[in-house]
Amino acid sequence: MTTDALNALYQELAPCTGLDLGALLPQDIQREVGHFNAFNIADLWQSAPAQPAPPYACRSFYKISFLRSHSRAEYADQTIDIAPDALVFSTPKVPFQWLPTETQQGHFCFFTAEFLLPVLGGLAPDELSLFRAEGYPVFQLTPAEAAQVAALFARIHEELASDYAHKYDLLRAYVLELLHLGQKRQPSTRLHPAHSAAARLSSRFVELLERQFPLANPQQRVQLRTAKDFADHLAVHVNHLNKVLKDNTGRTTSDLIGGRLAQEAKVLLRDTDWTLWQIADGLGFVDVAHFSHFFRRYAAVSPGAFRTLEAVSV
Repeated sequence: MTTDALNALYQELAPCTGLDLGALLPQDIQREVGHFNAFNIADLWQSAPAQPAPPYACRSFYKISFLRSHSRAEYADQTIDIAPDALVFSTPKVPFQWLPTETQQGHFCFFTAEFLLPVLGGLAPDELSLFRAEGYPVFQLTPAEAAQVAALFARIHEELASDYAHKYDLLRAYVLELLHLGQKRQPSTRLHPAHSAAARLSSRFVELLERQFPLANPQQRVQLRTAKDFADHLAVHVNHLNKVLKDNTGRTTSDLIGGRLAQEAKVLLRDTDWTLWQIADGLGFVDVAHFSHFFRRYAAVSPGAFRTLEAVSV
């Protein structure tokens, strides 16, 4: 998931919610690999009732929607009429357009492939039948199932607003419940396909990457920083590691590493009084100039400017 795509999504959501971009971002999401968020559709719809198109677009994300009103969807080459209380799965790899036909109620959550890597064992969501082009993305729910899904989304919203240190582990568990509910309608498929060597490699990469964070003090230093560092540690060729991660996540090894370093840099700039040199050194940069150049690529501002902006917004 690129920063530009993420910013574009929140630029679309901000006018519908009446909130600024900073308030839309989930608390502590900078500490996570990947991205996750959830919204109440009614909150968005009230601010954009006249729009013929949906008041949100998540085409760069995987999305699970709980729709409690009539609507239609254009998915791949088919048009689907959606009755109230439906669970809908969409993927950035398959063309999807949601077409509301009345005032909308319900919820949706969206996430990147990286967000689910820790619980899918390195598999990409595209490997699940729910997100394949040949699959059927809409599932009508029984009253009992609708109540179950409504309760899950209530927990998702509650956790997003909490300050629980491990809330994103819980959120992944709730997303897995939604995936399982969809998979139950496809008895010939499994949520976890055969755990291939490529899947195991992806999982081990994520584990190694995450094991280095968070940085607890200025003396701690990231040891694995390059694709070659990780490939050597995993005893594979760097080209093979790149291919596996690109196939599973859509991103290169270097991009995944850089994104995680940038996330940690933002946390340290916002939540500690470490000097720029201490942060740069801890993240493995030779000097502040190299760190600043790197940080601008991911945040569009210098580290110093980011720290000042964060301090003003508190």
